[in-house]
Amino acid sequence: MKEVPGLRVLDRILRALLDSRATAPTAHGPQVKASMKPTAKPRIKICCIASHTEAWMAIEHGASAIGLVSAMPSGPGPIAEELIAEIAAVVPPGVASFLLTCKQDVASIIDQQKRLRVNTIQICDRLVDGSYLSLRASLPGVSLVQVIHVTGPESVEEAQAIAPHVDAILLDSGNQSLRVKELGGTGRTHEWRLSRIIRDTIDVPLFLAGGLKADNVQEAIRTVEPFGVDVCSGVRTDGQLDRNKLLDFFDAINTI
Repeated sequence: MKEVPGLRVLDRILRALLDSRATAPTAHGPQVKASMKPTAKPRIKICCIASHTEAWMAIEHGASAIGLVSAMPSGPGPIAEELIAEIAAVVPPGVASFLLTCKQDVASIIDQQKRLRVNTIQICDRLVDGSYLSLRASLPGVSLVQVIHVTGPESVEEAQAIAPHVDAILLDSGNQSLRVKELGGTGRTHEWRLSRIIRDTIDVPLFLAGGLKADNVQEAIRTVEPFGVDVCSGVRTDGQLDRNKLLDFFDAINTI
């Protein structure tokens, strides 16, 4: 992985802050730190599902979640909303149906979920109009997952600020600063040591995405120890879900 200038210093500072939070006294005595434990065998989310056939292939191989991509400014995987609704309607209990949305206002996200009936909303861009509290009030029982695109140390602070308001954080390798935004599906990895710092300093589940495939997912898991991993292009050939790559990806995780 590429070195990030100042990362070791940042790591020490963040861990010192974390230690101080864990031991700071409160009116009721010493504060007890509550955080997610490291995960050696993470859940697996297969993203960019494009058909009923792909959905069932992923589920039959053991996917805990599938990702259904609505309209995006760039990248692979978007499908018609009608198809998203059809697939979400037949996903069996115990498997999460993630709607990937680029919408940045609460009203549009609420309207989209009520039409498509997924059980999890993956917000791929920053929420700029409305609040997570409003989303929760309008969508009871629907999980909220916020994507943080890891572009540098500033992403750590962004994840820490948002984590208390959502059910999970998903780390990806997009870039919201480009003229045409990249909100996922880049096939690129990012600095996993930053991802590890985020995992160690938030108290909600963390999903790791971005350039994962069979030959690097073990290193990614050992480095970050995420709650879940998320893969799209790493299990596809010519845009189609590839059964052999899917098997290799699951085998790599199951043999850690």
